[in-house]
Amino acid sequence: MDDQDVAAVEAAAADYIEGWYGGDTARMDRALHDDLVKRIIVVDEETGEAGFRVVTKARMVEMTASGGGEQVDPEFEVFVDGISGDIAAARTVSPEYVDYLHLTRTPDGWKIANVLFRMR
Repeated sequence: MDDQDVAAVEAAAADYIEGWYGGDTARMDRALHDDLVKRIIVVDEETGEAGFRVVTKARMVEMTASGGGEQVDPEFEVFVDGISGDIAAARTVSPEYVDYLHLTRTPDGWKIANVLFRMR
């Protein structure tokens, strides 16, 4: 993996997780692709059926603006799992979440296009 790409993917992932916990909409906006789809699996308590709750970029920025994460200055880790041309896979691990990120290189830099996450 190219060191510059790794650093840029790490920076996008850090903007995402630090933006969330810091309530920083500029960082969150910068990290996310306009077509972001963020998902978490949820199980209906009545039926037992599993499905996805989906969050868009607009909703993610909105939630960030209203305070984001519940911890101040949490410790987190970013792992770049792979880069192939203009796509990348990474993870963020924070006290509340494990996020699996898919990123794409755009003219404006690396952007997060997909997130699949779970609560810790």
